[in-house]
Amino acid sequence: MNRENFWQSQSVCVTGGAGFLGKVVVRKLHERGAKNVFVPKIEEYNLVELKDINRMLEDANANLVIHLAAQVGGIGANKAHPAEFFYNNLIMGVQLMHRAWETGVKKFVAIGTICAYPKFTPVPFKEDNLWDGYPEETNAPYGLAKKMLLVQAQSYRQQYGFNALFLLPVNLYGPGDNFNTESSHVIPAIIRKCVEAQEAGDEEIVVWGDGSPTREFLYVEDASEGILLASEKYNESNPVNLGAGDEISIKDLVKMIAKKTGFKGKMVWDTSKPNGQPRRKLDTTRAFKRFGFKAQMSFEEGLDHTIKWFRDNRVRLS
Repeated sequence: MNRENFWQSQSVCVTGGAGFLGKVVVRKLHERGAKNVFVPKIEEYNLVELKDINRMLEDANANLVIHLAAQVGGIGANKAHPAEFFYNNLIMGVQLMHRAWETGVKKFVAIGTICAYPKFTPVPFKEDNLWDGYPEETNAPYGLAKKMLLVQAQSYRQQYGFNALFLLPVNLYGPGDNFNTESSHVIPAIIRKCVEAQEAGDEEIVVWGDGSPTREFLYVEDASEGILLASEKYNESNPVNLGAGDEISIKDLVKMIAKKTGFKGKMVWDTSKPNGQPRRKLDTTRAFKRFGFKAQMSFEEGLDHTIKWFRDNRVRLS
């Protein structure tokens, strides 16, 4: 079956489909010929509540569920809300996958998180290292809650033959990202700080940690492509990394964003704040071998698109 025929025959429910990643996934679904795409809005369906999950599955009448919905944030948000991040992500995912199986959904694509990996995972992170230690403390409650979806996917396949997948995207970025100062991740946070400082004539910006950790970033369009390729072609419960293959230190990232935004001031490193995981870079061999995924966007070009989007949408976001 070719790609277009595959999607035309699917009825798809995309939880989190109105969010940063979800909007791109939904757009790409329509581009691929999907006719029936159901996007539950948070105002109508609180997926932490079982009754709302049941109502959503009935309304969607889907044979494929792509579960993107999550309560997420940067280090600050994870530290401030560990109990909420654990409970809401765990209960939402576990109940949704269970009811999807019970109601006859044919395929379930669960989106995990890089935060599921142990704090000191050998670089590049291989999927086989997932259980080799405890996650980095600041985001462990979130990481472990999402990791339980892998356990569930594997056990439901083993006992019930349920076709559930578990994908592990690295940190995402791109146009449409969350630029909220309280909950954003590092790239939108630094872009906003640099743009606003440059416009205000400020001489410095404050950045968390000491700048030494490294991160890998995946452009949102590439992440969406990986998710849809897995939905089309992958039918196993072994976890799969989705990444770009590049690694950059936070210090170099801040310098790059400052240069691109025109901020010429000083970076003040607040070392009283946590660094997070020391290094992050994924081995993406499995994704390429199993369903042909390889990221296309260069990091510098992706940053340019993200900065432009923020500048163009500042009024709406403020």
